[in-house]
Amino acid sequence: MATVKLVLSFFLAFAQVLSPVAAWVVNLGESRFFTEWSVTDEFTADYCAEIAKDPDEDFVILNLADVQLKDDVLYDETGEKSAEQIDRLVREIQPDMITLTGDNAWGTMAYIELIKQVDSYGIPWAPVMGNHDGQCLISEFWAAYLLYKAENCLFEFGPEDMGYGNYIINITENGKIIHTLFMMDTHNNAEYTLEDGSVIGGYDHLWDNQIEWYKWAVNGISDVAGKTVESTVIMHIPVCEYKDAWKKFYGSEATGVLASGLAPEAQGVCGESVCSAPVNNGFFSVCKELGSTKNMLVGHDHANDFQIIYEGIRLNYALKTGYGSYYTEGLTGGTTITVSSDGAAYAEHHHIDNL
Repeated sequence: MATVKLVLSFFLAFAQVLSPVAAWVVNLGESRFFTEWSVTDEFTADYCAEIAKDPDEDFVILNLADVQLKDDVLYDETGEKSAEQIDRLVREIQPDMITLTGDNAWGTMAYIELIKQVDSYGIPWAPVMGNHDGQCLISEFWAAYLLYKAENCLFEFGPEDMGYGNYIINITENGKIIHTLFMMDTHNNAEYTLEDGSVIGGYDHLWDNQIEWYKWAVNGISDVAGKTVESTVIMHIPVCEYKDAWKKFYGSEATGVLASGLAPEAQGVCGESVCSAPVNNGFFSVCKELGSTKNMLVGHDHANDFQIIYEGIRLNYALKTGYGSYYTEGLTGGTTITVSSDGAAYAEHHHIDNL
């Protein structure tokens, strides 16, 4: 029955399947969907998307991490339970906005159905790409184009030669910027040349031009706002400092659960090794220096949900959403980021199991 549903859905969605391909052909490639950017460009407030916060309410963002359904499980119990979990999170939390920290789906229909579901809630939503977005699909551009065209999605391709989807969202209150979301693409895999000349492979992360773009935007937003605006970086692959933070508070690199007495400075579970890039790109140090980013939110490692304040920045793992790919019982659901009127933000997990 699931196979019949998949085939039928594919034919019913054939126009959506072809739409990104047609867009690529008509525009003779991808370049026209990206923006040109230089570090010498003047920053203006309209460079960023804006969402207004109700002055009488906290602004609540619901994050969905690593939904990662494949087409072959989309219409069976795995897919149905995953969709139900997302529905329940949205219904119970009533967020002002939804974000996704990458590895959104594997497969043509899985991507289309996830976009359809999230877009159906009628609220703004903003995804980033993970290392698996684009796999088992026509291309990563294909996935990015569908996100870009979704009615309520804020996704932008962003500057060229930085990957797919580097863009900025400012949360405002009474016309003033109170918090910024940096949506950034940490790419897939890369090769690294070490000081001794040897070459190793591993996960990629932010590139040098992305870090320069981040610095340019933080300084530009500060100039517009007349102060350093608190921000959250949302991306897929963690920075190397997640490993350092875990080792500092847990006492070793082994997996485990942080002692309850460490909360709220450090709390949560490390159920698998932190899968960061093998070489530190210096992004965390830049964030510390500029003083804007107080939260990072990543996905990638499905069995980790720890949150640790490390050198002034809270490093948050987003809770894995749904039952696609691997997951740990008791560690699925969603994560909220709540922004108050003073621009401060904190993250909180919302576990949903037993569906």
